[in-house]
This record gives sequence, structure tokens and C-alpha cells, in this order.
Amino acid sequence: MDEKVYKLGIIGCPLSHSLSKFMHEAALKDLGLNGSYDSLETKSEDLIQRIKFLKTNGYLGFNVTIPHKIPISLFLSDVDEFANKVGSVNTVVIDENKNLKGYNTDVYGFMEPIKDVDLNNKKAVVLGTGGASRAVVAGLYFKGVKKIDIYTRNVINSTEAVNVLRQKFSDIEIKLLQYEVMETLDDVSIVVNTTPLGMKNFRQGVSPLSDEMIKTLSDDAIIYDIVYNPIKTELINRVIKYNKKYVSGLDMLVYQGAKAFEIWTGTYPNTDKMKIAALMELV
Repeated sequence: MDEKVYKLGIIGCPLSHSLSKFMHEAALKDLGLNGSYDSLETKSEDLIQRIKFLKTNGYLGFNVTIPHKIPISLFLSDVDEFANKVGSVNTVVIDENKNLKGYNTDVYGFMEPIKDVDLNNKKAVVLGTGGASRAVVAGLYFKGVKKIDIYTRNVINSTEAVNVLRQKFSDIEIKLLQYEVMETLDDVSIVVNTTPLGMKNFRQGVSPLSDEMIKTLSDDAIIYDIVYNPIKTELINRVIKYNKKYVSGLDMLVYQGAKAFEIWTGTYPNTDKMKIAALMELV
């Protein structure tokens, strides 16, 4: 029996929608590990005090969500390859000397559900240019994608974010396009929705893709919606309607959590147990 106490948590604001506590505590229980996972609501102006609290109260690590994924870098002594490439951190380890190392498990979480999908030299479409699109583009980069069309409602407002992606992933041809010019997706191997469209309490029942666009996808193409609440978004419902392949955001959520858990404990958890715990909170 492992006598170590695994004191973990998540910082961000708001956290009322977060499923991380349920997933990680299910993993701790399943493995018989003594520990807890705390939801620590943290506003931007309280970040410094929260970091001090975590370092002085026995925490081994914590997750980071909006709005701290980029500001947290100010407190880190080192970052992993994914965090360095994406420019944001969602997982932190506190070592015995109280130094903080940052990781980005969102990239792993995004890639794991499509690990058997060959995207080498293929074309992808990414919907949206918000913070989540960084991890998605990084994941597509590591999967060998060579062309990415990024669609946005406002090209002018999105240009700076996309230019950053172009600099970081210079060997990928990245185009920024207005939604209105989308005509077909017949040459695309994967479409990833990184917008909040269809999310519970945020335009639920709205799809970022029309039926006409979904129908143009080849039978081998995949629609990947990173929204996980509701489990089946309007986009996923339409994809099912036309018998297309899809990946739900819950898979990405569970796998990024599982990788964080492994970083903290040294043990990869049972992802089915984590998924069930998340599903019980969603239904």
C-alpha cells in the first residue's frame, strides 16, 4: 500500500463546470491511493497568493485552467516539450524544493483518441482561434498534418493569434479564412471544433457546421468536437445523422486528465473509471 498522500487540485475561474475533481478522485480510489483533489477557484488577481498557498500546504501538483494557462508560466522553473510548443500550461508539479514544472497534457489528450488515425501529410480544418486551438494545432503538428485551414468569424481579430501559430509551426501551411467562404470539406481528413458553440449554457443546440458542409466530408474523415457538455453536441448529432466518424470532447478531457495523473503519481489510471465518473456528473 502506497503511504504517500497525493494532495492535488485545480486552479481557475470559474470552476463550477469542471469535472476534474470527480475524475481524479475516482482514479485515486481505484488505485487505492491516499489523496484528494480540490477545486480551488482562483481569480487572476489572486494567482500569486494561490501559488504560495499550494507550495506551503503540501500539494504535489495541480491543474490549471482559464484564465491562468499562460500567466502560470511566470512561476515555473521548467516546462515540457508540449507546453513549450503550445505556450500554455495546464498541469504543474511541485517538487521537494518547491520548484514548479509545467506540462501541457491537452496536446496528449487531443491526440490519444486519434492515435490510430493516419494524418501524415493530410489536411485539417480547425474551427476557432481561441486558446484551445493552440493545443489542437500542436497535436495536428505532431500527427504529421501538413495543411491547416483555420476558420473564424472575424479574420482581423484572429490574425495575431494565427501568426503566432505560423511562427511556432512554420513547416505547416496555415491559412486563416472567414467562415462565410467555406464551400466544401471534401479534401479534409479531420475537422476540429475548438469554439464553445453548442456548449451547455452557451448557445447549446447550435452547430458550427451546416448540414451541407458535413455532407461534403469523405467517409474516412473525422469530426472532432472538443466540447464535452453536453456529451452529444448539436454538431455530433448532425455528424451521426449523416453517418460520419466523430470523436467527442469527453475523450480529450479524460485522456488529458489521465496523463496529468500519471505525471503526479507515476501510474497511468484506468481511463474507463475516470470517464464513468465524468459521465455521472453530466447526466
